[in-house]
Amino acid sequence: MVEPADTIYVGGDIVTMDRAAPRAQALAVRAGRITAVGDRADVVAAHHGGATEVVDLDGAVLLPGFIDPHSHYINSLSVANQVNVFAPPAGPGADVAAIIAALTAFRDRHPIPAGDMLVAYGYDDTMMPGGRTLSKDDLDVDFPDTPVLVGHVSMHGAVLNSAAMRMFGISADTITPPGGVIVRKDGSDEPDGLVMETAFLPIFAAMPKPTPAQEVEWSRAGQMLYAAAGITTAHEGASHAADIALMQRAAAGGATLIDVVAYPFILDLDEILQSNPPETFGRYVNRLKLGGVKVTLDGSPQGRTAYFTTPYRVEGPDGQPNWRGELPFSQDTVNGWFKQVYDLDLPLDIHANGDAAIDVALAAHSFAAADDLGRARRIVMVHSQFVRRDQLARFVEYKIIPSFFTEHAFYFGDAHIHLRGREQADFLSPMRAAIDAGLRPTNHTDFVVTPLDQMFLLWTAVNRVSRGGAVLGADQRITPWEALEAITVNAAAQYGEESRKGALRPGMLADLVVLEQNPLTVDPEAIKDIAVVETIKEGQTVYRA
Repeated sequence: MVEPADTIYVGGDIVTMDRAAPRAQALAVRAGRITAVGDRADVVAAHHGGATEVVDLDGAVLLPGFIDPHSHYINSLSVANQVNVFAPPAGPGADVAAIIAALTAFRDRHPIPAGDMLVAYGYDDTMMPGGRTLSKDDLDVDFPDTPVLVGHVSMHGAVLNSAAMRMFGISADTITPPGGVIVRKDGSDEPDGLVMETAFLPIFAAMPKPTPAQEVEWSRAGQMLYAAAGITTAHEGASHAADIALMQRAAAGGATLIDVVAYPFILDLDEILQSNPPETFGRYVNRLKLGGVKVTLDGSPQGRTAYFTTPYRVEGPDGQPNWRGELPFSQDTVNGWFKQVYDLDLPLDIHANGDAAIDVALAAHSFAAADDLGRARRIVMVHSQFVRRDQLARFVEYKIIPSFFTEHAFYFGDAHIHLRGREQADFLSPMRAAIDAGLRPTNHTDFVVTPLDQMFLLWTAVNRVSRGGAVLGADQRITPWEALEAITVNAAAQYGEESRKGALRPGMLADLVVLEQNPLTVDPEAIKDIAVVETIKEGQTVYRA
């Protein structure tokens, strides 16, 4: 006898993301799992009981909960205490004056205790009118004593004021490390404010963390940001040892609204393995699991720190001519990292934006996987922004999953045309070419590089329109169904969870999202305007608009 469902959903479009049966009229849930999907009369007759709640979607749309292929969940813990300086429409940072105004307004609402730091996120130097970029001198006028750090939109650097530079020990005497950027004032060694890549890593590691009393509260607030976007599985994309420990403490303390998958950073791996041996990876404990290891090879194309085989069309971030970006580490070092991870039999996420960085990753794979190049290891080439067609063919051969970042088409597309030229910009995050080659790509926001907004993410993959109205690679547009696959079934496969997440089938987790309209049937231009109505994790509502 079939036990009655806890909940049955009817009265709206049910999009299963199962190509064999893409639509349904009803879905039943019991004990956090889907028990039936199909015809309304059949599901109700077989699964309705005295205590069953029948939810009328009232014309809304039910889909699998969205799975985040790549973002930086750890940053969500502190975003509520930081200043949004994204360029419009994501934030108020249209120019230097607007950024300063946002910082001072935040300070006036939230006085900064002596010794504390004011932190902002989303600074996009490519959007500054006339190339007038933010400097420490700009920040010093209103913040002579309070340390201020304005995070670059790439998350690979920041602009610091003088007080913050003193805090982190950066001065005219500081030597720029290999693979790093410390922009200097013209004609001197005095730092101008912008610090990026390897020069920024020690600063990033020393950023303020929540106190033990705040960890659960901040973690739940961060998870709610994801849930409000319809996300039921979040990604933490470069976890230091302290981050892993914090997330584990918070999860044990009750920060378990949604699932979180964390990827320890390669430079912290040995320390993390002491408390988390390889056999513990891939297993959820309090809705947190270590998914694999993260290696970062280059920077960001909009920050001119991505590594290319051909020069940028402009000088480097510190005025370097014929600038192609740099590899912060030797090929031998990267080979060793890949070999270590492969020998541990752990999945690997590789940050690589420029085609030269992707070449380095493919060479390291060839070295580390020489015994079986095409074995399915769940290797993910994160961003793959400027992948070449010949490299996509290697992805197929090596079973590498590209996780693209189509929001770049909108947020940074005009900058990419300027920095890299039209031909390369048109092949940015080439999802159409990847799908046609037989790959199952995913697509991500890289939050906090761009906002958590899965509908806007879908819109960029389907439309590929820049801020300025340019279409970047019309031939790389994909269908709304394919765009949804990238954050449901394909993302589940990226995590090795395709048997329990990503589609609406009996036996799968009841991780669900309710949207006000169906992205498969609205005008493609309107996809970005669809609102999330409700997010459900294993049968329990965690967010309701």
